[in-house]
Amino acid sequence: MFKEYDIIVVGAGHAGCEAAAAAANLGSSVLLVTMNMTNMAQMSCNPAMGGIAKGQIIREIDALGGYSGIVTDRTMIQFRMLNKSKGPAMWSPRAQNDRVMFSQEWRSMLEKTPKLDFWQDNVVSLIIEKDSVKGIKTEIGIKIYSKSVILTNGTFLNGIIHIGKKQFSGGRIGEEASNSLTGELVKSGFISDRMKTGTPVRVDGRTIDFTKLEEQKGDENPKKFSFTETPKLVKQKSCYLTFTNLKVHDILRTGFKDSPMFAGRIAGIGPRYCPSIEDKIERFSDKDKHQLFVEPEGWNTVEYYLNGFASSLSDIIQYKAIKKIPGFENAKIFRPGYAIEYDYFPPVQLKNTLETKLIKNLYFAGQINGTTGYEEAGAQGLIAGINAHRKLNSLSDFILKRSEAYIGVLIDDLITKGVDEPYRMFTSRAEYRILLRQDNADLRLTHKGFEIGLASKERKNRVDQKLSEITKIIKFIKTENVSPDDINNILIKKNTKEINQKVKISNLLLRPQIEISDLITNIPKLSNFISSFNKDISESIEEVEILTKYEGYINREKEIANKLSKLENIELHENFDYQSLKSISFEAREKLSKIKPRTIGQAARISGVSPADISVLAVFLGR
Repeated sequence: MFKEYDIIVVGAGHAGCEAAAAAANLGSSVLLVTMNMTNMAQMSCNPAMGGIAKGQIIREIDALGGYSGIVTDRTMIQFRMLNKSKGPAMWSPRAQNDRVMFSQEWRSMLEKTPKLDFWQDNVVSLIIEKDSVKGIKTEIGIKIYSKSVILTNGTFLNGIIHIGKKQFSGGRIGEEASNSLTGELVKSGFISDRMKTGTPVRVDGRTIDFTKLEEQKGDENPKKFSFTETPKLVKQKSCYLTFTNLKVHDILRTGFKDSPMFAGRIAGIGPRYCPSIEDKIERFSDKDKHQLFVEPEGWNTVEYYLNGFASSLSDIIQYKAIKKIPGFENAKIFRPGYAIEYDYFPPVQLKNTLETKLIKNLYFAGQINGTTGYEEAGAQGLIAGINAHRKLNSLSDFILKRSEAYIGVLIDDLITKGVDEPYRMFTSRAEYRILLRQDNADLRLTHKGFEIGLASKERKNRVDQKLSEITKIIKFIKTENVSPDDINNILIKKNTKEINQKVKISNLLLRPQIEISDLITNIPKLSNFISSFNKDISESIEEVEILTKYEGYINREKEIANKLSKLENIELHENFDYQSLKSISFEAREKLSKIKPRTIGQAARISGVSPADISVLAVFLGR
């Protein structure tokens, strides 16, 4: 019934969908296996994409030729650019999405992808021969053969759902767990562990008094995630803000004795940066209130997501507590919040292509690697799909450096440092964040995506045109002068020092009080020059402003990245015998032997490996 596929992708969450799309679009024959085809790319938690650092990842996925940005734009109900009061390295796009439309749009795009087939079933084990994966076995007894397998099982591996004293098997509420695969992988030598995450209560919007909440509208001029011609958002739904209070906290505390987290029934490690409401009350006992975001689930539903109220307390306690929140006095709930505990595999067992070290042609992506978040999962799926295809076609590994992309930071962190809690991306994790901005993801990565055959020629041409526009505008403002008569009025209005002689336009843009829009409006020759392009070049203009204002910082960071890249270019053999280097500390020898870093740069980032150990290693290699 089944042919042999090049690649089988197990799981159709965000990682699985990106992996399947990437591999198929590159030319591999792909089978996507999922337990429920109606829930592809399901937004299990909040119906939103992007946010701090996560928005940068979505734009990087899009620049490389992935689908997440396109799907996000097509199903968006609100857009906000976060951190606009800070520098551009911190700006992060975030979208509120229609949950149902998001999943439907992903399925539609996948079904239109040539060379991609689907099968609804539960994978119970892998076919492994001579330390190489050869296919899968399913719950209904079918064997399907392939040259490569990508596992993206999310929270489904031995998933257990907790609501107060109640606990039951499930990968998501209302969906079965996958209870066989972990054991099979452990038999093959893999190490597994447990993690937990949670999701909040869902509320009937007809029973919320929105007059008591603080409205949060979307941006007046909403942007997009994708660099392609996706539709512009013309109408938006508002989110809302409210707070817990001491009455809410007191009611929640009455359920602590039955809490699976406090009673020790949950052994898995939870996310530090997205804790449950009971964890927040316990950890921050001095706080009288906690912020809650009331988020719509879509255009055509009354369901609302109570962001900040994740809980594993009993449904009765949750319901009583919610009714003490301002605006929720008459609230009805659709379902309670719950915690889910599941298996993951510490990612130090992976190469930087996301192929496992133990089994050839087997890849892990998403929450199976100990990460949390749709964006982190999608990025891993994309990279796994690309590399699985490239290995089968004897092509070089596709690896993004830490100085090239947040995706590079993400994967390097996972395979080098491992995880001791669900990994979530933050801007602080990237040492080159002024280089890795959301606005320049296309300039950084589209050519790379085009070179490997994933980003289209149309995408490449758009980037080339944008680069040409940026170059021309920068040349103009660096060579053209402006006189005091033309600009002093606006300088006075902006509370910045007047000029008494002609200066270059770019010099004025260096002033923090002055924006490029001020100059275009008040300098006729600049306005005429911008108009000569005869098209909307707002993206290029924004890029020019950032590149001009932050030129010194950008150049300094590039210089540091170039110096450190020398270490990244010194490769280490996979079978290097670190135990023979007695001048290196015992801990370093153990860590290096276990992780098997690809380069000296990666070796230097391993916890327990000192600069002295790296020096010895460099001397040994003649460097």
